[in-house]
Amino acid sequence: MITVVGIGADGWDGLTPSARQAVESAEVLMGGVRQLDLVPAPAAERVAWPSPLLPALPALMDSYAAREVCVLASGDPMFYGIGSTLVRLLGADRVRVLPHVSSLSLACARLGWPVEHVDVVSLVGRPPAALAAALLPGRRVIVLGAGPSSPSVVAELLAGHGYGPSPMTVLSDLGAPSESERRGTADGWTDPEVSPLHVIAIECVLALDAEPLARVPGLPDGAYEHDGQLTKREVRAVTLSRLAPIPGELLWDVGAGAGSVAIEWLRGHPSCAAVAIEHRADRAAAIRRNAERLGVPALRVVEGRAPGALEGLPEPDAVFVGGGATVPGLLERCWSALRPGGRLVANAVTLESEALIARWYARLGGDLVRLAVQRAAPVGGFTGWRAAMPVTVWSITKQIAELTTEQKDRP
Repeated sequence: MITVVGIGADGWDGLTPSARQAVESAEVLMGGVRQLDLVPAPAAERVAWPSPLLPALPALMDSYAAREVCVLASGDPMFYGIGSTLVRLLGADRVRVLPHVSSLSLACARLGWPVEHVDVVSLVGRPPAALAAALLPGRRVIVLGAGPSSPSVVAELLAGHGYGPSPMTVLSDLGAPSESERRGTADGWTDPEVSPLHVIAIECVLALDAEPLARVPGLPDGAYEHDGQLTKREVRAVTLSRLAPIPGELLWDVGAGAGSVAIEWLRGHPSCAAVAIEHRADRAAAIRRNAERLGVPALRVVEGRAPGALEGLPEPDAVFVGGGATVPGLLERCWSALRPGGRLVANAVTLESEALIARWYARLGGDLVRLAVQRAAPVGGFTGWRAAMPVTVWSITKQIAELTTEQKDRP
């Protein structure tokens, strides 16, 4: 059994009697140098975390498996902390957690913000671009800083996304005698560095000339860098409704173009994952830039032609085929890779691809719809309707009973 003790900036004085006992009775005391320095020197062997930690952690835990180990963690170990990592590695039955008050709770207490109404983004070990997906007018966001310059990085990102007027409060060394507070706005932030132990509280205010980007599917087409290979806004909204993103699931976006479907899948929930497969290098580069700008830098981009480029990818919960449906073997490969209960959506704009998915529909069923979108446009001095190319959308959920049909004649 490993005991994980959360400790705050107030150090030993802030620990409960049970937490102190766990530290004092341990044979081995592990943690970061800062956490280890917060407690009196016990008789236990002290082990500072190696760097990088995660690759070395399994072997480190194995080497001390026969001894009584206490791990020191900052604040609540189960809130973006080592406690969660150890539970995943060892199992909940082998990890005992004694939490301290989290930095989130301390920050909300200082600001008078209800914790349940606050979004949280950690920049520790994560790219700052991930913050962009949480920016919405009127929302309150707590950012866990990753270094002394994090407030300046956050302020620059806010201003770059149209949230320059947003008030920022940086709370440093929460709970310690040295606790401090700095206030300003993103576009007026001038403090270059703060204490490494800090959180950044943001009240999101959108500039008058900026447009908010909602979390629901169907972002404006202008939100994307593209060369015309883009699933248009209305079709994208319908497509994602059929893909039905569920937290924790993985999407393959095959023939991704600008990556819009994968990006909006990821924006639906922070735990969603996606792989965008695109054979053109220039489009793949644009996908990465779009993902960075729209707050989902974790999007994995695979350069290559499907179906060959699909080999070795993790099994998907949903697959979108936005281009290349007529490539021999592509739909077969996507369908066979899909998990039971997973969703496949294929869009067609040509007669050839439409005929192909019609044959798949005739064999497996599902749902087949045609979308025709018209937009108002100038006609001389008047306004008329200009039709976009119709799009046929085939969607199907892979039921367990259907797995036996995969060896039948192909469409």
